[in-house]
Amino acid sequence: MTPPPGAAGTLRPPTVPARVLAARNGVAVVFGLNGLALASWFSRVPAARDALELSPGRLGLLLLAISAGSLLAFPTAGSVAHRLGPARTVAGASALAAAGVALAGVAAGSWHAVPVVAVGLLALGYGSGTCEVAMNVEAAAVERRLGRTVMPRFHAAWSLGTVVGAIAGAGSARVGLSVGVHLCLAAAAMLAGTLVAVRSFLPAPTVPPTGAGSTPARGGGALAAWREPRTLLIGLLVLVLAFTEGTANDWLALAFVDGHQLTEALGALAFGVFVAAMTVGRTVGTVALDRWGRVPVLLGTMLLAVIGAATAVLASPWPVAMAGVVLWGLGASLGFPVGMSAAADQEDRAAARVSVVAAIGYTSFLAGPPLVGLLGDRVGILRGLLIVPLLLLPALLLVPAVRRPTDRSAGPTG
Repeated sequence: MTPPPGAAGTLRPPTVPARVLAARNGVAVVFGLNGLALASWFSRVPAARDALELSPGRLGLLLLAISAGSLLAFPTAGSVAHRLGPARTVAGASALAAAGVALAGVAAGSWHAVPVVAVGLLALGYGSGTCEVAMNVEAAAVERRLGRTVMPRFHAAWSLGTVVGAIAGAGSARVGLSVGVHLCLAAAAMLAGTLVAVRSFLPAPTVPPTGAGSTPARGGGALAAWREPRTLLIGLLVLVLAFTEGTANDWLALAFVDGHQLTEALGALAFGVFVAAMTVGRTVGTVALDRWGRVPVLLGTMLLAVIGAATAVLASPWPVAMAGVVLWGLGASLGFPVGMSAAADQEDRAAARVSVVAAIGYTSFLAGPPLVGLLGDRVGILRGLLIVPLLLLPALLLVPAVRRPTDRSAGPTG
């Protein structure tokens, strides 16, 4: 059955049950706390770099551990979420991520042990990657039951969590709080809040039984998703958009400190401005998506990101560069959530397809840190960020892949 145009791709329910509203709130909290944990680490990257005495290239290789952990998680995350349910998967993955961010903080700030930091970041990436798939599957299920586009607002909650994390990071740097103490406190807050929030998730399993002619989400279903052209194209688009977002997460604070000669606190503020702009874009973007559709909105926001990233790098007065960061954040805001919604258009295939798209998209986090780090060794971190607009422009050709499918096969649409 073809979904009616303009909403979330499903029939609108006459009323929204309280159970669904509670699940909506729980999912938003989980997204926010996941963003808090990651931003807590990213906001203290300059301090960790100084404590560990790393060059840009070596720092890029260290940051690679987060992406490696995420990529190790994705091949099994869809199956785990399908078998255990999103609630149990998110709880376990968050516990691992919390342990990882705490270990990375203590190892960087107190032990000055690069290998131990790498282990902590690997655990953070694995836990965060597994949580990423499970919470997006749950978010897609909630979105369908609400009958309207809300996925970007869940990702806005993630961005809001990163804003809080960035502000806490800037404040911690300002008052001289050690990296280890700061990240241990952030890890404890994230884990405690997540364990409470997952209790309101929809009962598992969240997907209906597989109907005739449908492909099961287990086993071969995940392999079948890797052979679907539309799923692969969405994955490639998410890869570029994740690189656009992830490069700012990894390098923006350091680029403003080294390239624009700002203080560490102002560097952390630049990161906070970016994630604040993303939060605004994801909050108001749902209205634009329901009114104009995925393709035109995504084309416009990607062009905005091109202008913003170039301005953030090339503008001489740092306040103008900060305005470019605003545009960059607004432009990068909708790509990842729209890609996840598109991958989950068909509910009984959502876990497999979200897992595939996430795996492809997170490849950018594997290649991004060392790529920008190596560029930074040659032209400086700030100039190295020009790789972002250079990749965004050709990626505009991939945007039509996110159109809603016209049949249950979720094949390519015109």
